[in-house]
Amino acid sequence: MTALLLTGCGGGPAPSGAATADGSAGTAAEGSRPATVTAASGGAVAVGAPGGEEYPDVVDVSLTETGDRRYEVAVTMSSPYDSPQRYADAWRVVGPGDEVLALRELAHDHAGEQPFTRGLSDVSIPADVDLVLVEGRDQANGWGGQALEVPVP
Repeated sequence: MTALLLTGCGGGPAPSGAATADGSAGTAAEGSRPATVTAASGGAVAVGAPGGEEYPDVVDVSLTETGDRRYEVAVTMSSPYDSPQRYADAWRVVGPGDEVLALRELAHDHAGEQPFTRGLSDVSIPADVDLVLVEGRDQANGWGGQALEVPVP
């Protein structure tokens, strides 16, 4: 399985699975009809406790199929500490067996836009995966906070 990595910022289109307690992922190196699933309309389920003062929360996810099990993923996150010294610095899409299917790293804080949405395109999700987990990462504390389990269209 190939994992995607994108750094930087820019708007755009997110998915679910289960991560290990320490936030690591087992195998991460870090044709269907077009469809979209969003957290609001697609049956997403919140997983984990809200991040409070320690972790960012994933508050919304959108998966849009672009063809052949490829997706655009948009993730909206809220981060309590959002400054150049500490901020939400990544989100990831995790499949079964804690496999990281996609990773989006964020290169700077988003202090002026809370919550904020960032996307990743050309995310490959295998045909046998029907549910993914989207998690957020804090620059200082790692993976945690509220994550969303999202059905794959």
